[in-house]
Amino acid sequence: MSANNPILTPVPVVLAGARGHGRWHLAELRRLEAAGLVRLAGVCELSPLDATELEGFDAPAQSADLDALLAATGARIAIVCTPIATHAELALVAARRGARLLLEKPPAPSYAEFLRMTEGITAAGVACQVGFQSLGSHAVPAIRALIEDGAIGELLGVGGAGAWVRDEAYFRRAPWAGRRRLDGVDVVDGALTNPLAHAVATALALAGAPRAEDVVHIETELSRAHAIESDDTSCVRIVTAAGPQVTVAATLCAETAAEPYVVVHGSRGRITFWYKQDRVLLQRAGHGPVETVHGRTGLLENLVAHVTAGERLLVPPEVTGAFMRVVEAVRCAPDPVALPEEFRRTVREGGGQRRTVPGIGRLVDESAETLRLFSELGAPWARRAEAVVR
Repeated sequence: MSANNPILTPVPVVLAGARGHGRWHLAELRRLEAAGLVRLAGVCELSPLDATELEGFDAPAQSADLDALLAATGARIAIVCTPIATHAELALVAARRGARLLLEKPPAPSYAEFLRMTEGITAAGVACQVGFQSLGSHAVPAIRALIEDGAIGELLGVGGAGAWVRDEAYFRRAPWAGRRRLDGVDVVDGALTNPLAHAVATALALAGAPRAEDVVHIETELSRAHAIESDDTSCVRIVTAAGPQVTVAATLCAETAAEPYVVVHGSRGRITFWYKQDRVLLQRAGHGPVETVHGRTGLLENLVAHVTAGERLLVPPEVTGAFMRVVEAVRCAPDPVALPEEFRRTVREGGGQRRTVPGIGRLVDESAETLRLFSELGAPWARRAEAVVR
């Protein structure tokens, strides 16, 4: 092999949390291992994975002790995909071992934990990528370029909408699911902070307000139709330092699931981004609509390129600071309002059941369209709480 085409040694990776959402990371590791970019060196789980779960991998080391596993394998990258309350501590364990991090979202359950983690990572001198996969979409810089070029005029605000369906079993999948706290420790597993967190982070990114200092004021409206602690039907308004506001409305109680999206409102047009599909629709005065589909860079692939070639990270912790301000506002808000029976329904299907909120899909869309909260749209069950971010 010539000097211009050096032989690359696969980067050894340890995965902490290989079940649940961790299965998605296993699939990504299989893909990148087949491309010769990584090698799964170890798996950290409370109980070892069996041969079926590790199909396609060459017997990685297994341990319930992440520190010992990193020491034994010499892994250069650690993926942390464990319960939310463990993120910060395990990230610091990996950082002290010199491992670069791919840390699942939300990166921490509180802003104080986020600061403790980022300070420790900085002190250790290691790189960290936060797992907001939507921010790896090539549509994000393309939309920001359109905004900055004035394609839709003055930026007025950004709205996010997520209407998903989750059954009651979803909230029983783990002890921390649907909890605000567990055994006195913050969890903050709500619609805005976990399942539809991408809508919040993507809206903030498109508004040009991804950092903690970009946030001035936050209002939340948290409610729940399921018998849980956390919110399953909620919205948030974020006032940014630059002026434009960001609103995100999210529910796990839709009558019918819909593709989540973010819409950028301008004085002369709008841009809609269906972030799971990397699909963008540009609509502006005097022009026909233009729809484009963009590529995406995987965050693990980007982290490997950072480790091996110094490529810029797509989602370092500092560009999730505004999102963490939202997590903190949700954490500190009053407990979610339990929706009265008259405003929810129980649907039985497939041997299980779920709760729905009639008309919530329309409300979520109206919030994104008008940048108004549920209470401002006439929802009788909505209760507003405010947090001034200092």
